[in-house]
Amino acid sequence: MQLEFYKYQGAGNDFVMIDNRSSFFPKENTELIEHLCDRRFGIGGDGLILLENDTETDFRMVYYNSDGNQSSMCGNGGRCLVAFAKDLKVIEDKTTFIATDGLHHASFEDNELVSLQMIDVPAIDIKKEYSFLNTGSPHHVQMVEDLEHYNVKENGSAIRFGELYGAAGSNINFVKKIDDNTFRLRTYERGVEDETLACGTGATAVAIAMNATGQTNATAINVNVEGGKLVVSFDKTPNGFTNVFLKGPAEFVFKGVIEI
Repeated sequence: MQLEFYKYQGAGNDFVMIDNRSSFFPKENTELIEHLCDRRFGIGGDGLILLENDTETDFRMVYYNSDGNQSSMCGNGGRCLVAFAKDLKVIEDKTTFIATDGLHHASFEDNELVSLQMIDVPAIDIKKEYSFLNTGSPHHVQMVEDLEHYNVKENGSAIRFGELYGAAGSNINFVKKIDDNTFRLRTYERGVEDETLACGTGATAVAIAMNATGQTNATAINVNVEGGKLVVSFDKTPNGFTNVFLKGPAEFVFKGVIEI
């Protein structure tokens, strides 16, 4: 069987995209999904995303980590899927879609940047050395001084598989403050089990955590990731953080056909 696929990336976070509106894709074939995401023997990507029909919104997002398992929300993946949907002419410049963590709104700005509304964050667990919160996916946020030379894979893996988060694990974010509204971020992603060039839910978590812990008073925060720049904005209320938006590039890379 020949499979038509599309490749998109958002700040270096790359995804295999498949138009599954006809429901042909073997979604339970974990080995196939892992193979398609393999950078040496497959197409290569941090994850695989299916665009599917939905009766109440423009489309449904189904996201898989590169290990082949269906996973929680992916912010950059969601933004890239919005760009994919526009290229397929499923949508125009605005959209509402459903993902594993619920309803999302998104729109294009300047025809290049995609702004995606993330879920509200009602609570943050703030500890002395780190913070933990859920922005559609679970995130550990920890400040590191020498971030440039930090061993993200080794230290991230140790926390992800350690006793702190149990079998489910967590994504691990290491952060350094650049100025009052700019932070540098490096992320270890569970499911990929390595550092990725960007993580959208991670950038969102970092921006909110930095505000919640007093590192910044800004509500529009620049997050410099290894693959580019993202912007996170939100409203801070007594009941948590609402109107959370993740904005950044979402670009088509190439399309092709692979035998499966």
